Amino acid sequence: MNLHSVIGAGFALLLTLPSVASEAASSAANTSTSVNVHDVDAAVHQAMTRFNIPGLAIAVVEKGKVVLAKGYGVRHIKTAEPVDKHTLFGIASNTKAFTSAALAMLVDEGKINWDDKVITHLPEFRMFDAYVTGEMTIRDLLSHRSGLGLGAGDLMIWPDTNKTTQQLIAGIAKLKPSSSFRSEYAYNNLMFVVAGEVVARVSGISWQDFVEQRMFTKLGMDDSKAGFSRIRAENRNWATGHIPMDGELNPFFVDYLEDFRGAGAIASNVDDMSQWLLTQLNAGKTPRGQQLFSAQQQLQMWLPHIMREPEEESFLTHRQQFRGYGLGWAIEDYFGYKKLGHGGGILGMVSQVALLPEKQLGVVLLSNQQAYPALTGIIDEVFEDALGLPDEDRVEVAAKSYEQERAGNYASAGIKPLTTVQASLPLKSYIGTLTSPWYGDVTVEHSNGQLTIDFTHTDLLKGKLEHYTGNTFVVRWNERLLEADAYIQFHLDNFQHVVGASMEFVSPDVTDFSFDFHDLELTALPRVESE
Repeated sequence: MNLHSVIGAGFALLLTLPSVASEAASSAANTSTSVNVHDVDAAVHQAMTRFNIPGLAIAVVEKGKVVLAKGYGVRHIKTAEPVDKHTLFGIASNTKAFTSAALAMLVDEGKINWDDKVITHLPEFRMFDAYVTGEMTIRDLLSHRSGLGLGAGDLMIWPDTNKTTQQLIAGIAKLKPSSSFRSEYAYNNLMFVVAGEVVARVSGISWQDFVEQRMFTKLGMDDSKAGFSRIRAENRNWATGHIPMDGELNPFFVDYLEDFRGAGAIASNVDDMSQWLLTQLNAGKTPRGQQLFSAQQQLQMWLPHIMREPEEESFLTHRQQFRGYGLGWAIEDYFGYKKLGHGGGILGMVSQVALLPEKQLGVVLLSNQQAYPALTGIIDEVFEDALGLPDEDRVEVAAKSYEQERAGNYASAGIKPLTTVQASLPLKSYIGTLTSPWYGDVTVEHSNGQLTIDFTHTDLLKGKLEHYTGNTFVVRWNERLLEADAYIQFHLDNFQHVVGASMEFVSPDVTDFSFDFHDLELTALPRVESE
């Protein structure tokens, strides 16, 4: 995509179209459709039953008003404390739009430009390719067109590592690209971590403080925090995630992706998020009357910067003919309307935001179970009434599709059976320290006839090695709810010494892409023989 043509097109639109706010007001005045709160309530109850969701919260805004903000179910299946509109959830990747908006505020203040080179503000920033290092702009950070692969480097922040921001930036320089710069869409969290650091460097305060002090206070998002550890100690109204396994729901606490920083760390509730939706639908002006960011910058955030291939199923469900990504926002057509949105996922917890600007309509859903299609089904029900679409049980459609896909994914999960199994070397031959140029050290040890593995920066990634065949083993993580078993193949030299290893998913259709074991490129460190 030609960057200059995109920018030019954006400013041409800004000059020839009415402002986002006046266009939205005109559209709202001309429509007689409205949200059917009774139908939405029924859809939520149906979805919670069909998808086995313990707790869920929803807010719907329309024409400048909050028409629904409500919690359902429980925050934790064992304590049974109720979810209400103030219950905090991790919004995960819905944080990305806040980071983009923070940068938009700095653009409005004249402190940065979208097309500033990243190295102008972060001189230590490096990509694997020197050309990309010199050309990467703030705009590129926010649009998933860096050339890095899907989730590349996420193991530096997922799940819950001990790495600092500076260590993350240093690690990015070691990540090899999967495509040429700006040529392909590939979702990447680390670029948003970098974007958050740009906010910090330019503003002089941390990304967390900027979001809380300069955004949440203006928005009236009084309970929201830019990290789980920042939630007030007296506020116990927060949800715990739940992971389904073997027919049961298992509570699973994680710190709402605090390590993800500008890519996914925010904790919020639907009462607060309704104010965010109203601001988005009012060209950056908050319900309290303050201009958070300008309509001009919103146009940039809502402008597709990279296109994605439409999905056949999405065409059948809502006539999707194009989709792309702006700056922190996914963009698509929905029955002929422009739809903005984003999803967010944590182990055991998902969120979704969806906006139809022409209808001045927005929805946010927060859930403490990871069945994401349930949220899509509810949003489709909300939009069905607002757009006057034919009556269809959209939650049931989503549930049946989910059940079919999940059944297929788990049917093909697990290690592939072999007709012939080759013997391994003596187990002690594999012990030692492997290192990844961007992650760091992974240790393999031997005790009581068992090989173990330890990702030294990640408390949750400890497990045992089960022999598969030859020099290949299966990593069985101690925490089974991760659902992230992986093959590890040790590479040997001519003298049968381990010189490195590679890893890949055992069940790629089940394991979250952020477990990017395949990107590690592990090399064995010199082994120190004990006397």
